[in-house]
Amino acid sequence: MTQLSLTLGYVPGGTPAKWARTWSERHPEVPLELRLIAAADAAAAVRAGTVDVAVLRLPTDTSGLAVIPLYEETTVAVVPADHVISAVDEIAAADLDDEPILVPLDDVLSWADAPGAPAQHRPETTGDAIELVAAGTGVLIVPQSLARLYHRKDLTYRPITDAPSCPVALAVPEGPQPALVEEFIGIVRGRKPGSSRAQAQPVPKRTAREKTLAKQAARAAAGKVAAKPGRAGRGRR
Repeated sequence: MTQLSLTLGYVPGGTPAKWARTWSERHPEVPLELRLIAAADAAAAVRAGTVDVAVLRLPTDTSGLAVIPLYEETTVAVVPADHVISAVDEIAAADLDDEPILVPLDDVLSWADAPGAPAQHRPETTGDAIELVAAGTGVLIVPQSLARLYHRKDLTYRPITDAPSCPVALAVPEGPQPALVEEFIGIVRGRKPGSSRAQAQPVPKRTAREKTLAKQAARAAAGKVAAKPGRAGRGRR
């Protein structure tokens, strides 16, 4: 491995902590830098080399990138804690038909038929939209991780059962990857130490003949051990 460090970009709501812990356990000599990047800038950051790899949300422009799907997030509606939908565990999209929907400029959803009517004012960021939800001016529809990220005691959220999910993926530049990037991809995919593609040589396996000879040697050794008590018994007679 020729790189001295690895930079992982992740969008708001991304949770790279588990992978970072595994990386530090396996490669304590190679720093892993975590860098928070706006969802709209994540793909461009990988293409520009600002980060070596990024956890980003789809859909987005992934030209020039290799994309590895990770998981699908539940879509939720964020509402004031005393909102009528807080009385149920989950809702359908139709339950929001009469609600003003806040759509921030950094919106990460791609839901063409979203319920409700878009609020006239578009807040700059998701954080700004959260403030407006708390003020009672509308409902915010986001991936569940963003609802958790901006959690407040005066707000709650409910899953929307018939909403499209929010895909999350790992993105790297197209083409052959540096050894450190391959190692990180292996960690994300759950490969055990020693099974990564980054390993230079696999552990050599014994041939069939070597296994046979080992078994024969083990049986011979077991026979010698078993014979000793018999000889001792005859001597005592």
